[in-house]
Amino acid sequence: MVEDVRVFMPLASGRLARALACCIVSVAFLPRSGNTQTLQPPDWNAGLKLREAIDLNPDPHIVEVNLVARVATVEIAPGRTVDAWTYDGGLPGPLIRIRVGDRLIVHFTNQLPQPTTVHWHGVRVPFRMDGVPGHSQPEVLPGQTFTYDFQVPDAGLFWYHPHVMSAAQVGFGLYGALLVEDPGDGVGVADEFVLVLSDIALEEDGRTFESPDSGGSAGMAFGREGNHLLVNGREGGRIAARSGVAQRWRIVNAAKSRYFEVDLGAGHPFLRIGSDGGLQEYPVQSDTLVLGPGERADVIVVPRGAPGQEVVARSLLYNRGYGSIEARHPYDDLFTIAIVDLPPVPPTPLPRVRRDIQPLAAAGATPVNLELTIDQDAHGTFAYAIKANGVTLSSTKMLAAHIGETQLWTLTNKTKWSHPFHLHGFFFQILDDQGQPVHPLAWKDTVDVPFEKSARALVRFDDRPGMWMMHCHILDHAEGGLMSMVDLR
Repeated sequence: MVEDVRVFMPLASGRLARALACCIVSVAFLPRSGNTQTLQPPDWNAGLKLREAIDLNPDPHIVEVNLVARVATVEIAPGRTVDAWTYDGGLPGPLIRIRVGDRLIVHFTNQLPQPTTVHWHGVRVPFRMDGVPGHSQPEVLPGQTFTYDFQVPDAGLFWYHPHVMSAAQVGFGLYGALLVEDPGDGVGVADEFVLVLSDIALEEDGRTFESPDSGGSAGMAFGREGNHLLVNGREGGRIAARSGVAQRWRIVNAAKSRYFEVDLGAGHPFLRIGSDGGLQEYPVQSDTLVLGPGERADVIVVPRGAPGQEVVARSLLYNRGYGSIEARHPYDDLFTIAIVDLPPVPPTPLPRVRRDIQPLAAAGATPVNLELTIDQDAHGTFAYAIKANGVTLSSTKMLAAHIGETQLWTLTNKTKWSHPFHLHGFFFQILDDQGQPVHPLAWKDTVDVPFEKSARALVRFDDRPGMWMMHCHILDHAEGGLMSMVDLR
């Protein structure tokens, strides 16, 4: 028998509730044999486990936390420390865990030497909670505080980071994960692991950050990558695993420029069950997992091997455009999975999770042609730009949208570098070259637009008017011109 459970429970009414109805979904629980109790050794993921934010509110439907941005000395590898920009003194910031439909209150304090904000990437927040200075809120100046207060309408893995000088501040360490759980999602895998992928750019002394302006205009055009890869703030971390026991990995790419193509080697495929906006229509299996900056994935993996063997998670060299693969090492190690001396678990069917997602209707959608361009002036300085229907967008010329409108975006990348394009505050659906929905259907807030190619997306705007940012999530590209606003009225 198929059981139907709502996984989207917005505490809204009236016009807003009706406008958000396109995102109401159900999960079908098909017969499965997923574990509900852990079979892993004790403290199996202690070497990479994220610290969690402390909930100060006794109400079971409210999570209330204090969050302080400050400079702190953090250890990224045994004996290697760096003075990073942190949330609550750690890298990454604390994992904020909350249930879908509940209220999140974050009392934020800025103890950094620069203004900053907190943007809740992927969360369909009220406009005033979006963390964009000059539009949704003022900058939070050094020594000042700001309280973010909103309900979380969707289950999934999201994340938070600043939107003031974001390329530099994210590069210095300001990012953290927000996990919105749905206890009834039916996945049935007891062992869950949140992975924050990132990198940092350090000088040869291993402690000092490279200049965020290194390489000048050419560095901006490429997008500056760090020379140290981190998983949950650690370089070369380790976890333990029992052979044959499924793990659920919730992964976010928090790097400011780097694409990650994660590989576990032969015999270790990824079963992808979800994307940016939670569970997708049905699972798909792949040998590697590609995530552009800002994207998330919900996957099931089953480490296998004899006791004492190791499975190494690697990031393969990924071609995101000119200069990204030439004369570079083919892979970087991310972390190691050590197979423990426990009897292996016999192969069992993995959970078959289905989510009923209705495709957005393209009929009557407003066509919007967005061109991502780059130019070089007589002095050799590069500048990116976004053109909407042939008009270059600027601080005064923005993309117009109307409450209740559906727009069909055709994003054409006319540059030699790929662009993970992100829209604040709203999900969209991806279409193929023929204008048909891409299956499995999934809710996305960030779409990869490969270099010199195109992507299509359908986005429906509900009744949350405001100036919503859209930008490339290679943050150097955004600050170099691939950033604008949707003026929703």
